[in-house]
Amino acid sequence: MNGILVPISLFLGAFAMVFGIRYLSNKEKMAMIERGIDPGVHKATPKPFLSLKFGLLLVGLGLGLLVALFTVRGMFGSDMSHSEEGQSVAIYFGCIGIFGGLGLIVSYVVEKKWLDNNKV
Repeated sequence: MNGILVPISLFLGAFAMVFGIRYLSNKEKMAMIERGIDPGVHKATPKPFLSLKFGLLLVGLGLGLLVALFTVRGMFGSDMSHSEEGQSVAIYFGCIGIFGGLGLIVSYVVEKKWLDNNKV
């Protein structure tokens, strides 16, 4: 009996959350219409550099994995013990973070340069 209550409560909770979000969104739009405000005005504006940002992030992550792979192979060789395997995992995650961050920094520099050149 206890095993069936978890899926039922998860389904009911998810349904209530979706219903609540839609209900509150509708109430907000109705209140904006009553005040004479167009509810479609504050739609999200397109972000022109979003694909650049994620592209550079993925390139950075890929470079981080490659650097980590060559680092681990160079340091430990093919015969790794259990403790060396744990160190290689740390190297992988460290390189992913470093190179992913470098990708985002490069994206920031490119965006800033473009915004400085196209000031109105």
